[in-house]
Amino acid sequence: MAQFNAQIKKIGVFTSGGDAPGMNAALRAVVRTARAQNIEVDGVIHGYSGFLENSYRPLQIRDMANIIQRGGTIIKTGRCLEFLKPEYRTRAVQNMKAQGIDALVCIGGDGSFTGALALWNEHQIPIVGVPGTIDNDIDGTESTIGFDTAVNTALSAIDKIRDTADSHDRLFIIEVMGRNSGFIASWVGLAGGAEEIFTPDANTTVDKAIDRIKDAQKNGKRSSIVITAEGQKPGRAYDLAESIRKKSGLDAKVCILGHQQRGGSPTAIDRILATRMGAAAVQTLLSGRCNVMIGFDGKQLVEVDFATAIRHEKKTPMDFIQLSNLLAR
Repeated sequence: MAQFNAQIKKIGVFTSGGDAPGMNAALRAVVRTARAQNIEVDGVIHGYSGFLENSYRPLQIRDMANIIQRGGTIIKTGRCLEFLKPEYRTRAVQNMKAQGIDALVCIGGDGSFTGALALWNEHQIPIVGVPGTIDNDIDGTESTIGFDTAVNTALSAIDKIRDTADSHDRLFIIEVMGRNSGFIASWVGLAGGAEEIFTPDANTTVDKAIDRIKDAQKNGKRSSIVITAEGQKPGRAYDLAESIRKKSGLDAKVCILGHQQRGGSPTAIDRILATRMGAAAVQTLLSGRCNVMIGFDGKQLVEVDFATAIRHEKKTPMDFIQLSNLLAR
């Protein structure tokens, strides 16, 4: 955590990286909390790119009407490779200061927070982060905005696929999002009664999966669901299906759920989490603290240094996978 003494007259808020259900709820909380203190708010359009393109939108209280239930982000988002270079960050700061922005709220994931940390270290720009990513891979917070909605979206699809798998006595391999994080896979695997769960950091192998599926078949189970996290790129499920077919002769149907997990109306849990975090981000800045992310420890909101938040030490809950395997016999 860092401290600063500058008086805040205008806050810039932006959403960055992949969109997540609940980002609009967080934005709404930021704007209305700031405006209640007579602080102006500018939305920066398309994330970090907006600073380089001087793309800003003044946000008023009424602009936040009827957005708490909307997925996506009304101020757009994106990834900005130029921001990896110091000279572009310098230009962004110059543009931000010319706009009269005194402090920032960043709603995004680990890449977004890496940029935020650089802005503080290099230019002492007061900035507070709000973790918005369906992957739930940010260290220092039990949950991120959008994770609960993504899990429920995936689970709804898995329940439907289970129906057709049971009707045809089939094996389905379902790929969920999460990049290198196994949180979505482990949660929907346990909640959806999967026979096997593959995540980037688990020790599950194709041979173990085949043995478990065949044991279940011997016990009378005629259909099976295998969940896999996508890994670095989508399509891992096809590789698993081919490997299972070659090693066992089992024919596996593949279903990649894809970007539908990012969309849709946020759940009540995500709306409440986003609202609390967005309001807390403004209150933290007004208290003279910055260079932190607002996290949730399971009981209360906490302030977590950006350096801690981006360490990538948040591991898949292996007890979820073990319990799923135990119950899927």
